[in-house]
Amino acid sequence: MGSPEKRKKEKENKKNTILRAARKLFFDRGFKSVTVDSIAAKAGVSKGSIYLYFDSKEEIYAQVLITDNIELNKNIKIFSTREASAAELLLEFSQIYINYFLDHNELFRILMTFMLQTEQMNLTQEQNTELIRTTNDNIKVISTIIQKGIDSGEFTPIIDIRQAQNAIWGLFNGIISLYLFMGNPAKRADRIHSMVKDSLNIFIKGLKK
Repeated sequence: MGSPEKRKKEKENKKNTILRAARKLFFDRGFKSVTVDSIAAKAGVSKGSIYLYFDSKEEIYAQVLITDNIELNKNIKIFSTREASAAELLLEFSQIYINYFLDHNELFRILMTFMLQTEQMNLTQEQNTELIRTTNDNIKVISTIIQKGIDSGEFTPIIDIRQAQNAIWGLFNGIISLYLFMGNPAKRADRIHSMVKDSLNIFIKGLKK
């Protein structure tokens, strides 16, 4: 590996080290309790090194979501090739989506902050674009499943696919928002899964009319 390539690889490795450290701290303590100093200490780098890669704590916070969005997409993009009914795929997709945020609830907080309070995250235009793109990549899996249902005759062709996609995604996020940070922690997963399943089944019946 040549010298320029080696330096580029070293930079990528250090940036990833910073992101892993920040992710751990954000998920353990929450955004407000984490400082750039604590991220630097956790990553084993100087505070100045942090600012070589990121302009702010908010930018690091958003980059964690971008990175995780990409990882989530690797797990869900296979749905377009699965041999199952569209209804079954929507229900299975909902389970994966919910479990992802049950396992990483601070990640859901980042997503909601981005959706509802974007201006507070102080993102660069490039990062804002990337966050929208990676989020949309995951949402579009729903459209792919709905289109599969239409093509197979399972769903009525008189469907605004984009509108249906956004309604289902909103259903997931709304129910997760209701229960993820409140109530009995031991009952959260069952409550969220049960409510999403019941609500999604009602929605699916509408798609079949």
